Amino acid sequence: MEINKHIKSCPIELVVTLIRKKWVIQIIRDLFYGKSRFHEFLEGKPDLSNKVLSDCLKDMEKNGLIHKIVDKFDKKNVKYKLTEKGKSLNKVLYEIAMVTLESENYSEKLKNDLKESFKENLL
Repeated sequence: MEINKHIKSCPIELVVTLIRKKWVIQIIRDLFYGKSRFHEFLEGKPDLSNKVLSDCLKDMEKNGLIHKIVDKFDKKNVKYKLTEKGKSLNKVLYEIAMVTLESENYSEKLKNDLKESFKENLL
């Protein structure tokens, strides 16, 4: 069996397809750290425009990673929340971070701090 013929059904490729679009991982990370509003996702990301963020959130919602919660009394009060599918990515992102931490020249203190932060916020 040639793998390239079956790449569409490859579970690894499917997950990578969900998170490879620019800003998706940062938004997921922000959601894990408690951010939930449009303007919060823009904070600290000067290269992220309102339109790109809006498109990205719509795409993430369409792919089942997040859901949009609109306040029934105030339609402008919108929050985003990870779905179970989105939450399941925490293990993937944690492992990717650990590979990077172990393979790069980070100080032991920084490695430990980051590991603790991931464990507290991503699990």
